[in-house]
Amino acid sequence: MYYSWWTITFTVVTVICILLFFVYYRKASLPAAGTTEWITRKLEKRRLSFHHHRYRLEKRDIIPILAIAVAGAVLNYLVLGDTTAPQSFFRFTAEMPSVTIELEEPQEIGEFRYYTALWTGEYKLEFSSDGVNWLEQTGEGEDEPSMGQGHADLFKWRVAALSDGHKNVRYIRITSSEQPMELGELALYDASGAMIPASGIISPDCRELFDEQELVPETPGYMNSMYFDEIYHGRTAYEHIHNVKPYEISHPPLGKIIISIGIQLFGMTAFGWRFMGATFGWLMLVVLYIFLKNMFGKTVVATCGSCLFLFDFMRFTQTRIATIDTYGVFFIMLAYFFMYRYITQPPETRLGKTLPPLFLSGLFFGVGCACKWIVIYAGAGLAILYVIHQVLKWRYYSSGDRYGYAGYLVGTLAASVVCFIFIPAVIYYLSYIPYGLAEGMTVSGGMLTDPRYMKIIMENQKFMFTYHAGLEATHPYSSVWWEWILDLKPILYFRSYLENGQKSLFAAFGNPVVWWGGLLAMIAMAVRAVKYRDGRALFILIGYLIQLIPWIIISRIVFIYHYFPCVLFMVMALSHVFNTIWERRRGRYKLAVIGYTAASALLFALFYPVLTGVPVSDTFARYVLRWIPPIWPF
Repeated sequence: MYYSWWTITFTVVTVICILLFFVYYRKASLPAAGTTEWITRKLEKRRLSFHHHRYRLEKRDIIPILAIAVAGAVLNYLVLGDTTAPQSFFRFTAEMPSVTIELEEPQEIGEFRYYTALWTGEYKLEFSSDGVNWLEQTGEGEDEPSMGQGHADLFKWRVAALSDGHKNVRYIRITSSEQPMELGELALYDASGAMIPASGIISPDCRELFDEQELVPETPGYMNSMYFDEIYHGRTAYEHIHNVKPYEISHPPLGKIIISIGIQLFGMTAFGWRFMGATFGWLMLVVLYIFLKNMFGKTVVATCGSCLFLFDFMRFTQTRIATIDTYGVFFIMLAYFFMYRYITQPPETRLGKTLPPLFLSGLFFGVGCACKWIVIYAGAGLAILYVIHQVLKWRYYSSGDRYGYAGYLVGTLAASVVCFIFIPAVIYYLSYIPYGLAEGMTVSGGMLTDPRYMKIIMENQKFMFTYHAGLEATHPYSSVWWEWILDLKPILYFRSYLENGQKSLFAAFGNPVVWWGGLLAMIAMAVRAVKYRDGRALFILIGYLIQLIPWIIISRIVFIYHYFPCVLFMVMALSHVFNTIWERRRGRYKLAVIGYTAASALLFALFYPVLTGVPVSDTFARYVLRWIPPIWPF
């Protein structure tokens, strides 16, 4: 364990400041002294209602929303990944399972790097001085291959293990264990560490292995190679582009299809496979700003709330890797936004005018489900809000001499079936087109009505359910729900020890100001929903709990990034707290809102190195950033 007075001081000061902020919030929530406000509150008829005024964007919102969007884009794209990587791949086939490389003159091979591409297996690496007698290079053990290409090793720069006999090398032979397999590039280094130029390599049959030598990086790492679940989702996105049967089928296809857009724009590079996630990451901030403005009507609340999300560690780290969680959270946000627009309409609104937001909520719910099943949990929350709204609508019709409820209800239910069942089903069905293409089917050839296409979809649903329900595994960074809400156990995505006592690493966890304060804010939402029948608080509370409760019940291995959708609602809860304080118009309390937001930015700046992989000294990481030793892996 590594304790220091710095870590203890930072942690204690942060906790005290958060508690003080909520003391301010409590005081701001009380009736004003010297007024009759307490009598008014006591006499108020507390009845649940969602019929809040919905505020529009104003001219004053242009500057903050643009500033937040630009800041989010710059942060998300900065140090995202290399924009170059080998793009021409040599394919080993049954007809050509091996290739022989000839050097112009004998060399002592000091290092042998290779860039892996598609498909898995092993390579037998052999050296020879005369092209007749060959010496096989092995790994650490005699039976281990020198060059591996497992599923976790694709689209990465790797270094081959070299045994004895790499002096006086004139010929190099590489033989694949499986066919097909692809290699992107080779880099040969002599005994002095200098790269052997391509001009000194005779390889007429495998020019793809030496045609992009200028792209060989000085140091293999996260900037030029895949890491964590990118090896599944980024790889599958590439396979969708090339109509290859997908490797990762444990989630629906749409998220990987979205990732493939970035690859088609920027190539199969680290920047390319991460681009769409980073883009959706800053677009989230724009949607959230509009959401908060609609909900509370205050530019300062929308700005501060969006900044909390901007500076949250989980949003930042998770949207900068090629995984599909980003798209699930993005479409959850949109589905809830339009459901909020739907349930907050005035009760007298005619049926036809109530339907557009309902349609959009269902549309984005469907798009999200086709990305990842976590959106189904959101669907349960949307259903609860929908039912509560219909009950309140019934009360409205039955409270006076009003007619037409039966027609309204029948029309609404019919539209709801279309919006939340038919449209999502169509989107989900169409998202499997890449699976059909990989099997040789075509859309013009009747794929969509082909029984084989339908069978592919049904079999995949069975596989996904069985896979997730029966997943039994262990992982050093797995965690459980109560560790998430306390921000106790980050998941380390990448770590590399460098020279001069430095290391490069990054992890997914939460900004303590957002997560610890957000938990208290969620408790405040529960109090307001029960005690004051606050519809906005209930809306936020339902969204949060419906994304958390399933993970309490699920027994399979889980990680802290599964808490990502809940962060959205914690930010909304904190924004509700901000709104209450701001409405009280008490100077020092209003300053606390600005101070709270600034604190999230300060912590983001402090932890920036362990969110991006920017080299940081081991001493600083251990004795300043490891707030909860030994669990925080810095």
